[in-house]
Amino acid sequence: MKRKASAHWEGDLKGGKGTVSTQSGVLEKTQYSFSTRFEEGKGTNPEELIAAAHAGCFSMALSGQLGELGMTAKSINTEATLTMEKTDAGFTVTEIHLEVSANIPGADEGKFQTAAENAKKGCPISRLLNTKITMTAKLGAVV
Repeated sequence: MKRKASAHWEGDLKGGKGTVSTQSGVLEKTQYSFSTRFEEGKGTNPEELIAAAHAGCFSMALSGQLGELGMTAKSINTEATLTMEKTDAGFTVTEIHLEVSANIPGADEGKFQTAAENAKKGCPISRLLNTKITMTAKLGAVV
């Protein structure tokens, strides 16, 4: 399985602007800029998108883990808070905190906690930063 997204940027870091788009079309030339990333500008930013991906991935993983234990959630709500700090190496994502609440009729608390831990460890986005990263870089005119 492969999923694609793209970004386009024009200008310098602080004054420039860009757009991101996804293969599915859910994001179509959605604005991002220095102000949306480091201030409170209108648009999105890479860290917000990672937090959204993590919340969604974790919620699905938890649903799967619950199913393996014979439980079905009526609802799972996950809020992911990504923390980015300036370190000696530069701006770095230092933490993602998942705040989870689930409505599971007749749930066993111990089994729920086990399922949540397994989902946190096993969710592909949880493992994202430990992945192989490859790149092809070309210099030339790009439209």
